[in-house]
Amino acid sequence: MITSSSTASKDRTIQFIADVRRRIATVVVGQDVVVERMLIALFTGGHLLLQGVPGLAKTLLVAVLSRTIDLKFARIQFTIDLLLSDILGSEILDQRTNEFRTHLGPIFTNLLLTDEINRAAPKVQSALLEAMQERRVTIGKEAFKLPAPFLVIATQNPVEQSGTFELPEAQLDRFMFCHRLDYPTVAEEREVLKRNMKLGIRREDQGAIARTEFDVLENEPVGSAEELIQAMELVHDVHVSDTFLEHVVEIVNRTRRHPSIELGASPRAGIALIKGSRARALIHGRDYVIPEDLFALAEDVMLHRMRLTYEALAEGKTGAGVLQGLLHKIGAVASPGANGKREGASERHRTHGTR
Repeated sequence: MITSSSTASKDRTIQFIADVRRRIATVVVGQDVVVERMLIALFTGGHLLLQGVPGLAKTLLVAVLSRTIDLKFARIQFTIDLLLSDILGSEILDQRTNEFRTHLGPIFTNLLLTDEINRAAPKVQSALLEAMQERRVTIGKEAFKLPAPFLVIATQNPVEQSGTFELPEAQLDRFMFCHRLDYPTVAEEREVLKRNMKLGIRREDQGAIARTEFDVLENEPVGSAEELIQAMELVHDVHVSDTFLEHVVEIVNRTRRHPSIELGASPRAGIALIKGSRARALIHGRDYVIPEDLFALAEDVMLHRMRLTYEALAEGKTGAGVLQGLLHKIGAVASPGANGKREGASERHRTHGTR
């Protein structure tokens, strides 16, 4: 439980979180849930998988987050011919000294965006996921620690599957969240177009180029690395009741006994639910978790860790529908919020896959 002596520290962290979200909102329209998931992953040391069609500002979101909190940022476009050395680095022979020197790859950063991770060969995928788990890589005979914090945000295009290598369940399980992005609302898309019309051009050398949203990113961060560390420490002070813990254990175990589910959630799902709920509570200014934290995160934590049976898929069932049924059975019935709408997790995602 967060004590009274840490009240000032908590207030500074809450202000830090608000400043980060406000800065991101000046560049990216909407996507509040994605921003929340990114912050949760950053505060808990998890990794995030984003599924969505091109053009939903996934790269822009990560870039603005890195500049907002003063973090190193790198981006890798995954392709079929990508090599391990393109990510991890390699040993290069220095002909002047006749000795090998190590060249570190783009993975040595704080925020790593891996675009279309399913387009790389399985060997490359597994090397990246091993680094995500162990926080270190081996180049030649030497092991190197990755920077802290280290967060991988991977993207997948759910439409084009030609020439892709689907991540197996064991590798999907390494991601704390798998969030499914949807198109912006009509009002949000109208605002996107209005902002884009105001960008204008930028003179460069003897000509000019059209400005993009990346050109309006402010380089001055609103938070320091120390404030990020403070937020990570406060997450571990958030209280988790025995009742909440039992609900997490129950929902994870029910996925393993459900007749429509061939592969249930692993213990990592329960760990992610607890960690994510604590971070979400802090983001919302609480020093304790509530059932709404569990309901809000359940789909992002559990759907990619579940696989339905062929019979269930033939009957038209979806992973989201089965999971919502399990949540209802343990009393996770969404309650009307202040705006009169139901606040269950299904309201946060308008599209669902079969997982």
